[in-house]
Amino acid sequence: MCGITGYLAGSARPKDELLGVAARMADALRHRGPDADGTFADPAAGLALGHRRLAILGLGVGGAQPMAGAEERRTVVYNGELYNFPELRARLDREVGVSWRGGSDTEVLLAAVAAWGMDETLRRAVGMFAFALWDREARTLTLARDRFGEKPLYYGWLGGAFLFGSELKSLRVHPAFAASGAAIDREALALYLRRQYIPAPRTIHENVFKLPAGTTVTVRVDESGRFDRADPVPYWSLRESVAAGRAEPFAGSEAEAADELERLLVRSVEGQMLSDVPLGALLSGGVDSSLVTALMQSRSSRPVRTFTVGFTDAAFDESRDAEAVARHLGTEHLTLTATGSDALEIVPLLPALYDEPFADVSQIPTHLVARLTREHVTVCLSGDGGDELFAGYNRHIHAPRLWERLRGLPRSLRSALGAALGFAVDAVPPGLLDAAYGLFGGGERLASTKAAKLAAMLGAASREDLYRRLTSTWPDPARLLVSGGEPEGATDVCPDGLAFTAWMQCMDAATYLPDDVLAKVDRAAMGAGLETRAPFLDHRVAAFAWRLPERLRVAGGRGKVLPRMVLERHVPRQLFERPKMGFGAPVAEWLRGPLRGWAEDLLAGDRLRREGYFRPEPIRALWRAHISGRRDGAYRLWTVLMFQAWLEAQGTEARA
Repeated sequence: MCGITGYLAGSARPKDELLGVAARMADALRHRGPDADGTFADPAAGLALGHRRLAILGLGVGGAQPMAGAEERRTVVYNGELYNFPELRARLDREVGVSWRGGSDTEVLLAAVAAWGMDETLRRAVGMFAFALWDREARTLTLARDRFGEKPLYYGWLGGAFLFGSELKSLRVHPAFAASGAAIDREALALYLRRQYIPAPRTIHENVFKLPAGTTVTVRVDESGRFDRADPVPYWSLRESVAAGRAEPFAGSEAEAADELERLLVRSVEGQMLSDVPLGALLSGGVDSSLVTALMQSRSSRPVRTFTVGFTDAAFDESRDAEAVARHLGTEHLTLTATGSDALEIVPLLPALYDEPFADVSQIPTHLVARLTREHVTVCLSGDGGDELFAGYNRHIHAPRLWERLRGLPRSLRSALGAALGFAVDAVPPGLLDAAYGLFGGGERLASTKAAKLAAMLGAASREDLYRRLTSTWPDPARLLVSGGEPEGATDVCPDGLAFTAWMQCMDAATYLPDDVLAKVDRAAMGAGLETRAPFLDHRVAAFAWRLPERLRVAGGRGKVLPRMVLERHVPRQLFERPKMGFGAPVAEWLRGPLRGWAEDLLAGDRLRREGYFRPEPIRALWRAHISGRRDGAYRLWTVLMFQAWLEAQGTEARA
């Protein structure tokens, strides 16, 4: 895995200047590629490319980047893995004949673009990637990102230059970034408060964007060095993939469906086990990671190395479940048991690690397990994507049943019931509510948080509104902000006519998956120099998932029906059948204890007023209620705190 960066200056520049700036931009990504670095410049076009390399395949100089094609017309900086590059290489040998210089997938990518063109190459590619390709003859710079957004890519037009990079920190190094002002996007801030992340294509900065998953953007430079703004163009569409699956539903038996899913996943796992460096798996003991690990072990002649992180707080600890699965499969397993102090050491690193405000609290254990894993292997496989594709979140299971019950009641009555429940939640200390939930057989933590969610859901106007409420942290971000609010949301992300569960899965795959789950994993892992791979996100596995009937998604109060069937062929059901726990950290207790001073400083009323982004009153009120134990405001407060910590790290004050 690697870090890529570069820029177009807008006119001819001296080569030394271009290479010097590109080297500094690439150095900001050293953590993504500690093994080697490289730069390239085309002075006539004012173009520079920078690269940091984490060597996985083709470890010698034949895999060094930036890499030029055999004809010297095209030069690429590439981050990712083409899992089917041996197949593409063989096809190129048959069709055009190539004099290969090495064994890297980067060289195969260049040869494929030369032979088939960009669009056809991307359609044939199986993998995770983000790359920038300069075509000297056409005078075009093309950025591309994989179908699900596993690898990040940012770009923007700032100070008369076009900048791009794997992370925002590489763009900030360029002089044009500071010269432009790079003001904070207040609409993006509102979106962040609701979702805990900033959805693509926005970033926290105005005029800087995330390249959406499954798209390319091409900038053409004319002979005078001028270039025009361009919009991303999709080469693959989640909406079309979902629509195609629903138009051709799977008609076979349950056993045939399980056979087909196992076949597809085995092919994906085998491709992703290709590596010239040590490889392992992240194992939580849940369905997705257990299935990936089981298939890896079935294809390996020696024990697979597996890793998990546990907490001394039993409410957040899944390590025993993972250990039981590991023992059954015969893997070489290692558990890191993290104390509160271990996790708290991560908190000061978060602003630099995530590079823009990001508040999914599982960012902490994810980085902890990445650090542990990197001590032993360089590449690991994970179960990411299984929840979105096979209906694994609690909302996929319970929200449709709740909506069926609610929609027959007058909304005024439902809203009144929601208000009453919300009042009760506010009135009862969260510890008492959690304890009462346990007395009645509840096995999950955070009963007070779930009750607050239910109160909000009762007043939903539609199933879409219900989903929005379920996935909101702050339900009314504008109430917190000095200025600005949320933009109008996209309405055509998913095809019409989907059942509620399938529609939520599609929405999660389009937004939550790339901008929360995959962003979290990429930054947490790459911050430790670890490459992660997700076999569920092979687009052929996804295409099959969208064909499945409802009964193979959700049945009997359980999601992921089909993956469970496949996993039971390898692991006894009692080892993985348990309530979904999630991957979190006890931030509520930390904010009342060891993090209290840190949080109090960041949430000080005079500081909030001076910075000019937040209204202090609602934040201070929630903070007082939280530290007194009257309310659990941890997740909402964490969202504000992560912005404040990021702002402090940037040294940024409000700009008009």
